Amino acid sequence: MDLIARIKEEAKDFFSNANGSHDWEHTERVHNLCVYIGEKEKADMEVLRLAAILHDIGREAQDRLNGDICHAERGAALARELLRKHAIEEEQIDRIVHCIETHRFRNSKTPQSKEAKILFDADKLDAIGATGIGRAFLFAGEVGAKLHNKDIDVENTEPYTKEDTAYREFVVKLRKIRDRMLTRHGKKIAEERHTFMTDFFDRLNREVEGKL
Repeated sequence: MDLIARIKEEAKDFFSNANGSHDWEHTERVHNLCVYIGEKEKADMEVLRLAAILHDIGREAQDRLNGDICHAERGAALARELLRKHAIEEEQIDRIVHCIETHRFRNSKTPQSKEAKILFDADKLDAIGATGIGRAFLFAGEVGAKLHNKDIDVENTEPYTKEDTAYREFVVKLRKIRDRMLTRHGKKIAEERHTFMTDFFDRLNREVEGKL
């Protein structure tokens, strides 16, 4: 079994209690997007693939604590510990960890390397388009949010509450993702997914108002 396959098997253990919106299938989709974009952008594929596989291993702790810790920081620390067990050179570990600790949308740390930028884009692409819509509603269900509130006032609502609807996530984060893409191919994919997503929420608002 090669290095990536071995680490993938270990990474799966961190998702045994994961919520569906950030489960192992999300990691696999992000990994696949990283491979697609990385090959086109001529990235270091070992660094990129390992970072993608490990990027959310701290997520379960963040969800369990209702967002009181940063899963990117937690995941970076866990990844460093895991990678050292495989006798990977420290410089290579640093490159992988940088990707993980900078992949989060709500983060003060900025991706600097090509691989970090690709992981950032791939992770965000899975949050928009058809998949992103599905995940937004899945997360809303996980935290007990209502189906919809088209008049949401984000200044007076909190995450992990009944008002943390899919539409609130769209207003707070998802509609901004297209303009945050960092790679040429990420921007191209985001454009189409953004249009699909905004059309969906526009229609949802009209249906709620009884206009369709």
